[in-house]
Amino acid sequence: MKWKKGLMLSGAVLAALMSVEVFGADAPEKPLTLLDVNKGVEALQINLNIVWTCIAAFLVFFMQAGFAMVESGFTRAKNSCNIMMKNLMDFSIGTIMWFLLGFGFMFGAGNGFIGMSHFAATDFSANDLNWTFWIFQCVFAGTAATIVSGAMAERTKFSSYLIYSAFICAIIYPISGHWMWGSLFGPGSGWLEEKGFMDFAGSTVVHSCGAWLALAGAITLGPRIGKYSREGKSKPILGHNIPIAALGVFILWFGWFGFNPGSTTTGDSSIGYIAMTTNLAAAGGAIAAMIVSWIRFGKPDVSMSLNGVLAGLVAITAGCNDVTPTGAIIIGLVAGILVVLSVEFIDKVLKIDDPVGAVSVHGVCGVWGTLALCFFLKDGSEASFAVQLLGVGSMFVWAFGAGLILFNVIKYPVGLRASEEDEVRGLDLGEHGNEAYSGFQIFISQ
Repeated sequence: MKWKKGLMLSGAVLAALMSVEVFGADAPEKPLTLLDVNKGVEALQINLNIVWTCIAAFLVFFMQAGFAMVESGFTRAKNSCNIMMKNLMDFSIGTIMWFLLGFGFMFGAGNGFIGMSHFAATDFSANDLNWTFWIFQCVFAGTAATIVSGAMAERTKFSSYLIYSAFICAIIYPISGHWMWGSLFGPGSGWLEEKGFMDFAGSTVVHSCGAWLALAGAITLGPRIGKYSREGKSKPILGHNIPIAALGVFILWFGWFGFNPGSTTTGDSSIGYIAMTTNLAAAGGAIAAMIVSWIRFGKPDVSMSLNGVLAGLVAITAGCNDVTPTGAIIIGLVAGILVVLSVEFIDKVLKIDDPVGAVSVHGVCGVWGTLALCFFLKDGSEASFAVQLLGVGSMFVWAFGAGLILFNVIKYPVGLRASEEDEVRGLDLGEHGNEAYSGFQIFISQ
């Protein structure tokens, strides 16, 4: 009963605070009316929404550190500075491009295919959630851009990376995002939204978009030197720091409690439910990936288990607000299985070099989660499998197609791939003149 007494006391304090909020220091002596109380409650709820959404945005921003650590840990020491610079600059450049163009294309008033207002944050007001919504969606755009970095790691020219990060945040991600989320800010809506497409926090909008761009980039670049033998057999290129990669995964897991629950942009009880389903799926993904890797490789593989966590998180992102807790576990378990099998298939069958498994984690598991929500909806909710399939198919065609065009346009006049000498020596020295670990760099030549 103590919590009830505390709640009653809090209510009394809240009423007093609302009186000050509504009337200021010169509050009248007459009793508060119901209208006065409602105004105070409304103002409090708006401020709570702003505070919660800002906290969630800051958590999602912290995921940049997680991505940087995962990518660095799963690759070689000689490229760590390059990876840190890429994760720093894709968000920095992406922020400016999001401000100038991206937000307007994604959330501006226009038509079902593209928004055409709010460029450079024009036509904004400081009321309600406008600025808060902008920063929350900005960190989402940064996530889509940074996914590409992992699949193209250890052989991409840094200047080219800056160019395509700008285009992703300015044009590619926002346009497809408008199709699915266009109504979240303005009066218009995207064409897929109007058909009933469901993706609550971005399994397809954010993660699959980044993954299919990453796939296009990895194909255009080709594999790292030494990745495949002359006979086409895949040779493992081991990451240099699994503890750093593990820390990155835990940071991403932590940040996902902003990514998914923050997508409510509302401080209410749904936050806890979404956090629960998010956590259940992540745990399921980790367990399933561990078991599958144990069966396939004879040992419980650390890197696969870590990617299993991310697979579960990506998969649940689409339906985190709409599926049952049991459904969340199943979605995570299947994602953990899929990520192990997909990493092997892409590497050994398709012969596509993806150093961190980004396409499998964000693409394959993003598709799975977007489709799977149809089968585990709670409270009588409904979703059309055909519409969900149309959504994931449209994203693949758009992001993969636009990515192939973008990377090939960059490839010929500017150059997409680092020189062979820089790749062998390491991009830290070749591109930046720095070492991540002073005195540790080993000079080799071929």
